[in-house]
Amino acid sequence: MAEQTVRRIDGAMEAAGRRFVVVVSRWNELVTKELLEGALDELSRYGAKDITVVRVPGTWELPVAIRALLSAKKKPDAIVALGCILMGQTQHGRLLSGDVAGALMGLQREFGVPIAWGVLTPDTQEQALDRSGIKMGNKGREAASAAVEMASVLSQINAS
Repeated sequence: MAEQTVRRIDGAMEAAGRRFVVVVSRWNELVTKELLEGALDELSRYGAKDITVVRVPGTWELPVAIRALLSAKKKPDAIVALGCILMGQTQHGRLLSGDVAGALMGLQREFGVPIAWGVLTPDTQEQALDRSGIKMGNKGREAASAAVEMASVLSQINAS
């Protein structure tokens, strides 16, 4: 029987030496401000020194700003996308969140740069506040953590 070789790639939670961009929606700023603070704190916790914050009007504008960042000469190692879409009682929230999610996934595939999803899609403002750090953790912090790990994973894959 032939000897088996197993190579593992695990993301390191180390952000030093990597470039990060946080793109955050101003719409529903009561919530997105908390998401941003959580994301910045988490990136700093893992040693990130090169962080740019880009503010856009709403969640709808996230993909346009992120495409511009990815088309720039010096691409970031990872992007954190932050926003809040209240689902409400109409189809608007569902359509918006689906379009934004699809656009961001498409950009990840096209450019090969991780875009961490920190866009809340709660039914109510209370749920949004809970998920931005009041009761249920901070989704901005979680997205930043995913960005750090994925930047490490892709760096290892590209080096092999």
